[in-house]
Amino acid sequence: MIIWIASYPKSGNTWVRSLLSAYFFTEDGEFNFNLLENIKKFPSEDFISEKLKDPLEVTPYWRPTQEEILKSKKIKFLKTHNCLMQLNNNKFTTTKHTLGVIYIIRDPRNVLTSFKNHMDLTYKDALKIMCKEDTVIFDELTKNYNASQFVGSWSKNYKTWLQNNPFKKHLVKYEDLEKNSFNTFKELIAFINGLIGSKELINEEKLRNAIKSTNFDSLENKEKNGEFKENVFSRSNKKVKFFYLGSKNKWQNLLPKEIQKEANDLFENDLKFFNY
Repeated sequence: MIIWIASYPKSGNTWVRSLLSAYFFTEDGEFNFNLLENIKKFPSEDFISEKLKDPLEVTPYWRPTQEEILKSKKIKFLKTHNCLMQLNNNKFTTTKHTLGVIYIIRDPRNVLTSFKNHMDLTYKDALKIMCKEDTVIFDELTKNYNASQFVGSWSKNYKTWLQNNPFKKHLVKYEDLEKNSFNTFKELIAFINGLIGSKELINEEKLRNAIKSTNFDSLENKEKNGEFKENVFSRSNKKVKFFYLGSKNKWQNLLPKEIQKEANDLFENDLKFFNY
């Protein structure tokens, strides 16, 4: 069955994915980017061999590809930015396929600063996309529709995963992972152990190694050395830096005042809900 690592883009999914791959797929917790092969993106060409011609063509593959995962009779972590949704009578996932959900949330104003860079947009246009209910993301340069992600709006994305569904779920706040990495990650491992029925004690030394080897500076350096293989390219065909700001991502210092006000107004209820 599947344990989903879900989030809106630029919310810390790759960081959590790195932490988990270092903890569950090494002996000592030392991370390298090859380990991410253990936690693939869904949907993607890793699961769909046919070349799709339109984003909507990916939806009929959601269930059959998950059926194939079930045949392995193994627990599988998968990363996604997709909403938990039904489209054209195709459900993204079901209780048959899903063991549990890890959802990562991040202050949308800090998401905005990273999303703007990642998508090569202005702040104004990036904010519009974050509020657009039917946003679909795919690689516009390669037209890789096999990895089409129906991300929806920032608010819609988290609501579909956290509200009114039957899955066991664990919420990770990006800010908690930054401020108290050890305890936040330890709670996440405990949740996963509960899901999979593991009675193993948490290996705290391995956990600390995973945290140390996946801190921002370490990941940034590995990207500089060409070890990271998941960069996107801008509309001018330049590689976009993935590990962009880290702890320097402070919306108060980066967002223009008019964008701050607009974002505060648009996300007012969400900000209150998550105590941002």
